[in-house]
Amino acid sequence: MILVAVIAGLLGVPAVASASTPLSLPAPGGPLPIGMRTLHLTDQQRADPWVPEKRRELMVNVWYPAVPVGRAPLYMTRAESAAAIAGRGLDLPPDTLSKVRVHSRENAPSLPGRRPLVLLSPGAGNNRTTLTAVAERLAAQGFVVAGIDHAYEAWATEFPDGLRQCVPCGLPGEPWPGAIVNRAADTSFVIDTLLKDRRWSLDPAKIGMAGHSAGGSATATAMAGDRRIKAGVNVDGPFFGTLSLDRPLLLLASPIGEKYYSPSWDETWPRLTGPKERFLLENSGHASVTDSAILIDQLGLRSSMPAEVVTNQYGSIDSRVALDFFRDRLTGFFKQWSAR
Repeated sequence: MILVAVIAGLLGVPAVASASTPLSLPAPGGPLPIGMRTLHLTDQQRADPWVPEKRRELMVNVWYPAVPVGRAPLYMTRAESAAAIAGRGLDLPPDTLSKVRVHSRENAPSLPGRRPLVLLSPGAGNNRTTLTAVAERLAAQGFVVAGIDHAYEAWATEFPDGLRQCVPCGLPGEPWPGAIVNRAADTSFVIDTLLKDRRWSLDPAKIGMAGHSAGGSATATAMAGDRRIKAGVNVDGPFFGTLSLDRPLLLLASPIGEKYYSPSWDETWPRLTGPKERFLLENSGHASVTDSAILIDQLGLRSSMPAEVVTNQYGSIDSRVALDFFRDRLTGFFKQWSAR
């Protein structure tokens, strides 16, 4: 069910596009400059559920308030960009998506100060980079933000030993409930690791989490298993299992999410006993919280995509209006519930 209407990678469907206009994400809209570090983490205590002979590995981007020195990082690696473009049959240079303009500085020194932490989990099949605009807004407002790439659950993520592609995306049956439990374990491992990392002065009492689609499902499951997560945002993801929570949770929905996931939302809602809100953003799509719609519009792809895909993924809402809504709501929510 979680794969109903999920984005097929970053840009969706085969189409002809032009990269004559430089691609860029919207400005963060916060007072603080941003740094970004990429971490390769290995949990030696767990086998990978998709490739059991390997230990569980994660790629993590950390965005944080920083001294504004150094170069901008790549949005995607060149290998990830080439894989996304070739896989979708796009008539673009292979490195196009590595050149998307972002607003952080690679490996810049952290600004002093004790910071709240927000973890981000992407949708099924999606790379962690698809939530960069959300992450940059939060970091510019004073948060440290960790975007987690759950190994073998994105279409193409580059690890030190090469590209890894999505294993459960092609499996028969319903592999995602187990994947959600594993994502929750990933999250706790990332929290453990970051709290020990002296490059950031994190406040262990101020931790929040948000996720899109499968990442939204993982947010609720991670909160249920790890009480260090004080507040969470589920963007258009179903709830799995018999879930109960006594901490703040915000559910942000699209019409496609309401269509497919409302039974799980309705069933779980009475067991959410902390502060809670469920909000439907009219005319939005399942992927409106991600960077995808902004990039699709800059590339001029929307008119060449099937109407049903556009409606399900991006809706009729202006992509910048939708993205600003999600960035504002997440920032306000975490300032209210996890950063105070």
